[in-house]
Amino acid sequence: MVKHLPSISSLRAFEATARHLSFTRAAIELNLTQTAISHRIKDLETLLSMQLFVRLQTGIEITDSGRQYLDAIRPALSQIAAATYSTLSVHDNHLRVLCLSAFAIERLFPLLPDFWKRHPDIELHIAPSIAGERSLHRDFDVAVLYGPDDWQGLDAHRVASEEVFPVCAPSLLGPEAPTLTLSDLARYPIIRTVSPIVMDEWPLWLQGTGASSADIAQELHCESLYFAMRATLAGLGLGLGRTSLVAKALASGELIEPFRRRISIDSSYFIVSRPAKSRLSKVKAFRSWLLHHFNDTRA
Repeated sequence: MVKHLPSISSLRAFEATARHLSFTRAAIELNLTQTAISHRIKDLETLLSMQLFVRLQTGIEITDSGRQYLDAIRPALSQIAAATYSTLSVHDNHLRVLCLSAFAIERLFPLLPDFWKRHPDIELHIAPSIAGERSLHRDFDVAVLYGPDDWQGLDAHRVASEEVFPVCAPSLLGPEAPTLTLSDLARYPIIRTVSPIVMDEWPLWLQGTGASSADIAQELHCESLYFAMRATLAGLGLGLGRTSLVAKALASGELIEPFRRRISIDSSYFIVSRPAKSRLSKVKAFRSWLLHHFNDTRA
C-alpha cells in the first residue's frame, strides 16, 4: 500500500486547474488564492515525482502524465462527492430530484414557487434523468420518470394517467385550423422522439386509430422529447402530445388537437424513490405536494 496519499484539497486543486487550464479560475471556483492553488499542485507534483502542468507564455498545459493521472482520479473524486452528499442528504434539508427534462421544463418548474412557499426549509437540487432510465444507479432522493408500472425495488406512485394524441401549432394548418382525418397524415410531417433506447408512442396511436405508418408522408426525428415538443411548437409538423405535458399549451392556444382522437396508454409519469429514502420527511413532502397538484388540482 502507498505510504503517503495526496490530500483531497490537493486533488481538488489539480482537478479544477486541469478543467479550467487556469490557476486563477481554479482559485475562484474553490474560493482560494492563486498562491494556495499553486502550492497544492506543487505538493502533489512532489508526492508523485512528476510534472502535472507545463507553464507556457499563453497559460498552462497539462502534461501527458498529468492527463493519465486526472483520468484515473476523477471517478474516485466523483464517488467521494456522491457518497458524501448521499450521507448528508439523509440528515439535512437538501432534496436531490431526478426529473425528465421535458416534464421538468413544462410542468415542474412552473409549480416550484408554490413548493417553496409551502416548504421554504427544503433546498432543491434538480438533475436531468435519462429517457428509459429504470435501474437508477445514480444517487437521488426522489425521481420523476416515465414508463409502465413495474418499478422493481422502488416505491412508485403514478402522477397521472396519460393519453397520447397528435398536436400541432395553429400555424401549421393555417387560419381556419380544420379538424383533420387520418388521410391528412400524408399532407404534414410528423415529429417523432426517437433515440437508441427509447421509441415514441406514434405506433400505438396509429394502431389504436386504424392508421398505418404507410400513411405518413415525412418524419422529423428528435432525440429528446423536449426537442420534439419545441419543434411542434415551432410549427414544423404534427407532434405526439401526452396529457400531462400539453394541457397548458392546449388551454393557451399554443397547440391545437387536430384529430380529436386520443389513445389511453399504460405508461405514465411516476414519482419514485428507494424505500430507505421514502421515509424521509422531505421526500414525503415533495411526493405529497406533486401528487396533490396533478391528482387534485390538475395544474
